[in-house]
Amino acid sequence: MHTTQKDIDERTNLTSLNQFELLLFKLGKDQNRNVSELFGINVFKVREIVAMPDITPVVGAPAHTVGVAQLREQVIPVYDLPTIVNCKPEKEPTLMIVTEFARSTQAFAVDSVEDIVRLDWNQVISAEASEMGNSLVTSIAKLKDETHGDQLVQVLDVEEILQRISPVKHEHQNQLKTVEPTFKIKAGSIVLAADDSAMARALLEQSLRKMGLPHEIVKTGKEAWDRLRVIAETAQREGKSIHDKVSLVITDLEMPEMDGFTLTRQIKQTPEFKDIPVVIHSSLSGSTNEEHVRRVGADGYVVKFSAEELSAMLERTLAK
Repeated sequence: MHTTQKDIDERTNLTSLNQFELLLFKLGKDQNRNVSELFGINVFKVREIVAMPDITPVVGAPAHTVGVAQLREQVIPVYDLPTIVNCKPEKEPTLMIVTEFARSTQAFAVDSVEDIVRLDWNQVISAEASEMGNSLVTSIAKLKDETHGDQLVQVLDVEEILQRISPVKHEHQNQLKTVEPTFKIKAGSIVLAADDSAMARALLEQSLRKMGLPHEIVKTGKEAWDRLRVIAETAQREGKSIHDKVSLVITDLEMPEMDGFTLTRQIKQTPEFKDIPVVIHSSLSGSTNEEHVRRVGADGYVVKFSAEELSAMLERTLAK
């Protein structure tokens, strides 16, 4: 996948419309139902798609690791994605998707790459709200066009996949030991957080609890927006303001129904909410995303998953 600056700008601009682009691919036939399903990943996470290079097996590597490959002077791990999701490729994989997120670069072997489609986030539903969901699927995208007809695409939770292959839980636990519960927010108020990944919510829950911050965590930007309005109505009935109830909002960027860019923009464009600090907590890293975070008015941006960096960012943001 060759990406020009124009492509990057166009994809970045989609966030102002609550839209995104999804890379579609197949992993072979499901070993239980013998059906080849469509899978997807946000194009923002994809660095490139390349022919399968020479792979060097690594002794003692985690399960589902094909080995390592050298790509432009960088040695990266290559994972067997079909096996991870219990699929059998139609042929020996000849392509791999190279991804960059959460400060890491890795590649996933795939059976075939099908297309890139542009979708509204309201065409995507949380997998936890559907019968198709499982712990490796973060959401379900509903396609409806001339090329693909009416289809459902399983959007893989790559954070959860990497967590299973190369766990970061021990590292996270070690970082939590250095986090002190020294935060002070208005009595009776909470931190409202949104993330569609179950694993991310679990790590965020541990971090906020260790920081001593009362919190509520929801699964999508829309849920956070709806919850914020309900809290505001409750505050008004009690003769209080929203600031008596919510001290800070933490949001992921990629979420079904409403993404973090749109949530942040709506908060900052609503007079009643605009002074609530918003911190973006996302696996999407890089200068392009950081610049767009600044444009929508977020008060802070921290890349997953570092309890120490999140703690430091929240401390700076609340201190303002």
